[in-house]
Amino acid sequence: MPRVTVKRRILRVKESARVERVDSLAAEEPLEIRLDGTPLTVTMRTPGDDFDLAAGFLVSEGAVGSADDIATIRYCAGATADGGNTYNVLDVRLAPGVPAPEPRNFYTTSSCGVCGKASLEAVRTVARWSVADDPVEVAQTTVASLPDRLRAAQRIFDRTGGLHAAGLFTADGEPLCVREDVGRHNAVDKLLGWALRNGHLPLRGTVLTVSGRASFELVQKAVMGGVPVLAAVSAPSSLAVELAAEEGLTLIGFLRGNSMNVYTGEPRLRDSAVVAV
Repeated sequence: MPRVTVKRRILRVKESARVERVDSLAAEEPLEIRLDGTPLTVTMRTPGDDFDLAAGFLVSEGAVGSADDIATIRYCAGATADGGNTYNVLDVRLAPGVPAPEPRNFYTTSSCGVCGKASLEAVRTVARWSVADDPVEVAQTTVASLPDRLRAAQRIFDRTGGLHAAGLFTADGEPLCVREDVGRHNAVDKLLGWALRNGHLPLRGTVLTVSGRASFELVQKAVMGGVPVLAAVSAPSSLAVELAAEEGLTLIGFLRGNSMNVYTGEPRLRDSAVVAV
């Protein structure tokens, strides 16, 4: 299996000191996802949890909504000239009667999850579940604790300092699943795929926490998975806020320490001072 980290000798420069040492880098490799043998998309990702990534990608595309929609996921042998397996090509076979999504035109980079869309109209995907009617409420102190809880679970980041993280938490702040990847959208897809394959969709009553900014695509992925609350350490984009407002999702940004900005869905955030015992 491919490694999630790669060693490389570097020159470390600090003021007048120069030291040669070995550094750990986050691995980034292409993953081709095929449907019934036909190429669907290529995404740049950190190897690991690839089955979850493929399944979550299909959730984000609106192609699948339960584990029963997928018949099999497997690595493709013979991916190299000598017949070896690079573990960089996956073939997904959908269950009978499940229509395949339209193929993308281009590959997906680690920084952009919608770059392969054929048109602007195709960027918006119809969700299977509504997050607007999710009655979950989350205490302000719980939300404030999530970045530290997410960071504590980032094992690969500790070695490389170069990965995004996404974590699913209960309304009480208990971690359900955490995934890391060079692409923020991949990390979220890996969570959605985990949820799909374990029968947890829709993810009602949960909070999705991400280590970076909240883009349009991350809001859309949260909606597609039925997640009612998205909390980001950094800023949201204008289109992310617009989509969150339209869908009834609670969007929180600049989540640092005890401060945060709530852009949409404010009623779900409970004032800790008035939480009933």
